[in-house]
Amino acid sequence: MLAGKFYTVTQQEQTSETISTAIAWNAAHPIFEGHFPGQPVVPGVCMMQTIQEILGNALQKNVMVRKASNMKFLNMIDPNKQPAVDVEIKYAVLETQELKVTAQIKSSELIFLKFQGLFTVKQ
Repeated sequence: MLAGKFYTVTQQEQTSETISTAIAWNAAHPIFEGHFPGQPVVPGVCMMQTIQEILGNALQKNVMVRKASNMKFLNMIDPNKQPAVDVEIKYAVLETQELKVTAQIKSSELIFLKFQGLFTVKQ
């Protein structure tokens, strides 16, 4: 949905329970014309959609957020000042087949979003 247009994956490493992805924002994307003119900021909903897409693509499953136990937007992302960020996702498959996920979007030591919650696998 957003991949390839709003952001591009530049590097990805995956183990059995972690996904580490480097992405580059498209600062020319039309979303930034309205959010906000002259001072672009990556919308929080787009940060969450990015995590959802990266998780789903890595697992080759269609996933959806079911519950956000803890979601903190700690800093704004200006795509001109932070043109590239890292998305780190840790997950565990529960007996219910849901995914328990901890994720963050960051650049070096600067953290933009922290998330803990559950994803469901859509059939």
